[in-house]
Amino acid sequence: MIRVESISKRFAGRPVLENLTFDLPDGRITSLLGANGAGKTTCLRIITGLLRADSGRVHLGEIDVAQNPMGARRQLGVVGDREGLYERLTVEEYLTLFARMQGLGGKGLRQALASVRDELELEELWRRRTRGFSQGERMKVSLARALVHSPPYLILDEPTRGLDVLAARLLRRTLLRLRAEGATILFSSHVMSEVAELSDRVLIMSGGRIVGNGTPDSLVAETGSANLEDSFVALAYGESRRANEEVPA
Repeated sequence: MIRVESISKRFAGRPVLENLTFDLPDGRITSLLGANGAGKTTCLRIITGLLRADSGRVHLGEIDVAQNPMGARRQLGVVGDREGLYERLTVEEYLTLFARMQGLGGKGLRQALASVRDELELEELWRRRTRGFSQGERMKVSLARALVHSPPYLILDEPTRGLDVLAARLLRRTLLRLRAEGATILFSSHVMSEVAELSDRVLIMSGGRIVGNGTPDSLVAETGSANLEDSFVALAYGESRRANEEVPA
């Protein structure tokens, strides 16, 4: 379980997160939604240890992320908003580097590389340098990097942005397999159909706070909306943009 306990963060005196508290249970996919500037990426960076909260705590199981960031990173797989590929390396060299950084070697390393290669259909890319890869190819390599050490916790920041249909399907299939195996998965997205399909639970942020927390169906019922997108608009933007208002032709 990931536990977020009363985290707050300010930049240049401006509050970005205010007293966020939520739990992410094992074996579930949770979506984090919000308009641009709502605080989603800051929240994800604090959970992954890339930023320190001004107050509050984040635990991955029994690990306090702020007190033991290296221990936390060994438990995490992260797909960020930037892929961070080393374009002079082949896919095999790149994934080998990150697997070794996670302590893998010998037979375990070879098995881990073979597993992500097959799972993410990387055979044709395996010995190619990553320079010039398409967005879908870059996503697959980034996801392989996040999964190569079999982490129990997976954090993804808008992973399907710019993907074609086949790459998006591959990502969804992988997330569903990981959920079935007990992984704790948190991802942010602006694609409401994808969120409705994948999510066991949805967190909606606005102004650095959680303004919606429930299953896709329960949020729709709570707002009296026709669908999750309308429910998101009602909660994230307030009554001035009611979810059920008609869109002009």
